[in-house]
Amino acid sequence: MLAPAHGGVQGGSSIRLGISGVPGVGKSTFIEALGSHIIAAGHRLAVLAIDPSSRRSGGSILGDKTRMETLARNEAAFIRPSPTGGTLGGVARRTRETMLLCEAAGFDVVIVETVGIGQSETAVADMVDMFVLLMLPGGGDELQGIKKGVVELADLILVNKADGEFAAAAERAVADYRSALRLLRPALSQWRPEVLAVSALAGTNIDKMWQVIGRFRHTVEADGALAERRAEQARAALWAEISAGLLEQLRLSPVLRARLPEIEDEVMAGRAAPAVAARRLLEAFLAGTASAGPDASGPGAGGPSAGGPGAASGAAPGGARP
Repeated sequence: MLAPAHGGVQGGSSIRLGISGVPGVGKSTFIEALGSHIIAAGHRLAVLAIDPSSRRSGGSILGDKTRMETLARNEAAFIRPSPTGGTLGGVARRTRETMLLCEAAGFDVVIVETVGIGQSETAVADMVDMFVLLMLPGGGDELQGIKKGVVELADLILVNKADGEFAAAAERAVADYRSALRLLRPALSQWRPEVLAVSALAGTNIDKMWQVIGRFRHTVEADGALAERRAEQARAALWAEISAGLLEQLRLSPVLRARLPEIEDEVMAGRAAPAVAARRLLEAFLAGTASAGPDASGPGAGGPSAGGPGAASGAAPGGARP
């Protein structure tokens, strides 16, 4: 099992769990049951619950904390609902940084609950140690309602609501998923994803699930696979920040701000293909940024010498950079 530990900014011996699942699978109820078990084992738990943002108003309900009433009253738990803010991948843009802050504050288990499950909601797998999928019993064939690409990322599949009249259906679903996983390549060569039937309502197999997490942690940490996964995640985060930063600079660019309405009208009227229009805007942005460097450095800096401080700075008025 996992011993209580307090990592630094880099996480140390903390455990990061990503939990996703189809709508109505009972993610919040499950996290409350699992979280209570984790705290009883002597850990401190942080839950980062992501809620979808409205594309029209930009608002979010942020009701996960009210659905985890028992956990929210526990002093060893911290629950932070956050809106996606239009970010794809099922997580918010600053989820990774929030997770690191929680670890620095002494929470040695961090759970990231995603918006739901779909084609793009796999970004959480790029920021956690273990990616857990929650599924419903009796969902038809073994891959119905879920993208194959998401299953390939899973380190553990749990069939929730395995109680009452659904208990038998849950066991059949477990057998189906185990068969399906034999046809897929696991995310880590050191770990074969497991499938387990659980009931968040009755507390069935919550302890076994926590044992699986401990076994997973021991397995991937022993040969350096965990450190390698976190290093790759840090690199992915770097490029995600570069992409977001470049997009922000594009939107703030005075060069694009002047040309964008005209080009948008051309695209909407069908006079220009979106790919061609985007390329024109990028070319204008790069050309405007390159030419703005000498002008921004003051008189005399834009002379023939390319090695002057003005030419090296490449700074545009408004902070735009290539």
